[in-house]
Amino acid sequence: MAKALAAEQVTTWHTKNKVILITLGVLVAVIAAVLSGCGGDKSAASGSASVSAMAQTKEEASQQASKDSDLPEEYTSALDTAQQYVDTVHMSKKGLYDQLTSDSGDKFSAKAATYALAHVKADYKANALKIARSYQKQMKMSPKEIRDQLVSDSGDKFTGAEADYAVSHLK
Repeated sequence: MAKALAAEQVTTWHTKNKVILITLGVLVAVIAAVLSGCGGDKSAASGSASVSAMAQTKEEASQQASKDSDLPEEYTSALDTAQQYVDTVHMSKKGLYDQLTSDSGDKFSAKAATYALAHVKADYKANALKIARSYQKQMKMSPKEIRDQLVSDSGDKFTGAEADYAVSHLK
């Protein structure tokens, strides 16, 4: 009886540890994918260059904000956040506004988000092209599917002109 109980405890222990290890493995994979930007082929050098570029952009935005010291802190925070999204996630203008103001996003006021959009340094056509290339390479989507996803309100929310530019510049 004692042997059966000991064997059951060992089996239970192994089962619990298996579940924990699998869960940790999945968690590590998700974190790695998020940190790599799901690009897969980015090198460490490009990652550190991106981080330094983002830091430089954030510093420039902070310097601009310090010139406008009469601005509420929320406005400068919204601008910093917007610049990070534009530089790393390559968002559309509408997608950026929605993210900044969303209750499930950053929860900035509409005025702060509008200020951020007016002052963020962004090339939305280039952002659309970067996203389109990702769809083409990672998801093997057709040009029509890519365009539809880029302009979709439940997708990337780029303008038709930005999506057309992106699709026409795919290889």
